[in-house]
Amino acid sequence: MTSWLPLSPAERSVAIEVLVHGPLSRTELARRLHLSQGSLTRLTKPLTESGLLVEAPAAGGAARQGRPSQPLDVRAEASSFLGFKITADTVYGVVTTLRSQVTDRLDRPLATHDPGAVADLVAETAAELAARHPGVAGIGVGVGGRVRERAVVAESAFLGWRDVPIAALLQERTGLPVVVENDVAALVEAETWFGAGRGLDRFAVLTIGAGIGYGLVLGGTRVPFDEEDRGFGRYWILDPSGPLTPDGARGSAVSLLTVPGIEYQIRAATGADARYEDILAGAGAGEPMASRVIGEAARALGTLVAQIANFAMPQKILLAGEGVGLMDVAGNTVRETVRAHRHPLAAPVDLETRVSDFHDWARGAAVLAIQVLVLGGAGK
Repeated sequence: MTSWLPLSPAERSVAIEVLVHGPLSRTELARRLHLSQGSLTRLTKPLTESGLLVEAPAAGGAARQGRPSQPLDVRAEASSFLGFKITADTVYGVVTTLRSQVTDRLDRPLATHDPGAVADLVAETAAELAARHPGVAGIGVGVGGRVRERAVVAESAFLGWRDVPIAALLQERTGLPVVVENDVAALVEAETWFGAGRGLDRFAVLTIGAGIGYGLVLGGTRVPFDEEDRGFGRYWILDPSGPLTPDGARGSAVSLLTVPGIEYQIRAATGADARYEDILAGAGAGEPMASRVIGEAARALGTLVAQIANFAMPQKILLAGEGVGLMDVAGNTVRETVRAHRHPLAAPVDLETRVSDFHDWARGAAVLAIQVLVLGGAGK
């Protein structure tokens, strides 16, 4: 790995600004960070000498006379990073550049949740990806569950883990530095730096799929909280008289919105199993039971989005996850419900919808590795 550490807080601010918003001229960079040209020169010198920053061609062709007019940019291809998302049945892996562009993917089925066996599988996948992409600098891992110190999975219901030192297990097997984080937190960080939340001061992420995930960004920085991924969606009551499922309180976000919750409602009503995609298709075709369940889910989602908008006041809400196909079938109901739960004069909610696969979650884990391993911290 290229030696870019340790960076001082001031050097880190410069590196992050260029990484997220570059290429930037020195004049613009100094303005953004409220630095004098002399201070900026002092801070950028070690970053350019180490190869983290490079001088990019000036916009419109050749640079004007003198170095100060040449923009600074990161050398995105200088190192590669591996990101992994571990689900109950699959390990999803990606390779990214320093700017989080995905350059390769590799998935492996997961037959056991034994921590050692999972670490073996991730290490084998990492070795195959590293062989195709020399210069791997580190590994990020996203897990649905609570994570301590970016190293230990304190609890994961999906994997049945408690106090598993997965970072240490992977470092032993790969010889690479490893960062572990809750998968939703990793996704929020990636979207804040390189995605829908880039450049925003207030930003929220809501994910619907196997569970409910939520992340909030204030001042351009993700807000950590103790309840992260402790199943708080079970207690986010959207309709007190709504359905009850085995994994959710009556009328909760989990009962109404998650893929398992919706599939359970159909099974309880009809006695037959149906996949989420088929339920959505049935609702789109006007099937009565599917239409009722999906309609309730759409109204619940609209209520939830309105609550987030009312209380967090974000500039944008990103809706992501494997369950967002709901918007294709019942998006109008969602939007009508959002308006019904907002002040009549409130600004429209900027709701961006993205169908995410698990490689997006793996990319989020790689971004955590970039933040921590290269820049020495997350957020600005």
